Amino acid sequence: MTTAHLTFTRAAVDIGPARPTDGAELWRIARGARDLDLNSPYSYLLWCRDFAATTAVARDVTGRPVGFVTGYLRPRAPETLFVWQVAVDDSYRGSGVAGALLDALAARVTAARRAPIRLEATVTPGNVASDRLFRSFARRRGAELTRTVLFPAEAFPDGPRAGVDGGHEPELLYRIGPPAA
Repeated sequence: MTTAHLTFTRAAVDIGPARPTDGAELWRIARGARDLDLNSPYSYLLWCRDFAATTAVARDVTGRPVGFVTGYLRPRAPETLFVWQVAVDDSYRGSGVAGALLDALAARVTAARRAPIRLEATVTPGNVASDRLFRSFARRRGAELTRTVLFPAEAFPDGPRAGVDGGHEPELLYRIGPPAA
């Protein structure tokens, strides 16, 4: 199990794979995140059990999770890591933890596959923080980033978002990679 120890301006974190016992804390972090669809607590428990190899968790000095990136290798495109969610505890936001988590996960998955990977994620148009995160990741890797609509707002059961109607924004597919040689 590979872990990275990183020190940020405010605190030190260790980044490594998810553990089955992390599910409740990941749900807590996701619940507090802005612009993130919250899944059931059960889904985070399963994710930490079944997708630990494609999930990265940042832990503070006490070992408590303070951020995570969940992902999976696409079954029909196993060279593509799809990033499902990125969330960081309020006390660590803006400190670079999200970018470090993404870098660590991409490096771990690339090493395990022994081949470069592409990265995909979806971002709603109003999620400026995620847009910046993925654009920055692409720049660090010297990789091309393309954006297309994966799911239009009309595809969601609650329909398009218009003001405060509770609808869903479209999900834009960000495709990053491959990294520059």
